[in-house]
Amino acid sequence: MSNLSCIIVEDEPLAAKVLTDYIAQVPFLDLKGTFKDAILAADFLRTNTVDLMFLDIHLPKLKGMAFLKTLSHPPAVIITTAYHQYAVEGFDLNVTDYLLKPIEFERFLTAVSKLKPGKVVASGRDDHETVKDYLFLNVQKKKVKVLFSEILYIESQREYVKVVTEKKEHLSKISTHEIEELLPSTQFKRIHRSFIVALNKIESYTTDAVEVNGISIPVGREYKQVLEGL
Repeated sequence: MSNLSCIIVEDEPLAAKVLTDYIAQVPFLDLKGTFKDAILAADFLRTNTVDLMFLDIHLPKLKGMAFLKTLSHPPAVIITTAYHQYAVEGFDLNVTDYLLKPIEFERFLTAVSKLKPGKVVASGRDDHETVKDYLFLNVQKKKVKVLFSEILYIESQREYVKVVTEKKEHLSKISTHEIEELLPSTQFKRIHRSFIVALNKIESYTTDAVEVNGISIPVGREYKQVLEGL
């Protein structure tokens, strides 16, 4: 299966280097270019097509959000910035994710995995794969079918995850990163290193916690921007 071609639009050399190094560690990403401002990136996009753009907000000449609005057919976009207050505007523009600097590799990998070839892409591009509404978990030596619509939240428990549904709980030997890749990103979001929640099951939330089925689940500091997109 083909890789995802991508570009970086970033005027800070150190930030650009971090992204370049991260991209080099992900087998399905193929970096096509790095640009110091949106004008240079726009020139490239006029004659080249890419799948993904890492876009800083505070750029010289033309700001990132303004640049994004000029594109009639933009690629998938992952915002990279030190300013969380632009998250709502970013999600209004249908960006794939919003990474706050300094960006940790684990968080970077979570973001790009949403666009991994073979998954349903948020921008609506076809991936030639039937969309499923369930997954099978390995539970006590058997495969157990779990419907996405019944999942309330998922909690990491070292080398296991606890999948809490409306009917029961399942304990399966799988990492949170592995199960996150099996979940539709439009329905589930990680809000803490140890928790993934079903967005439509959130009953209330603050900046520090969400409530799901009467249970309070903490929100990690680096994941607060996820709630701003609700």
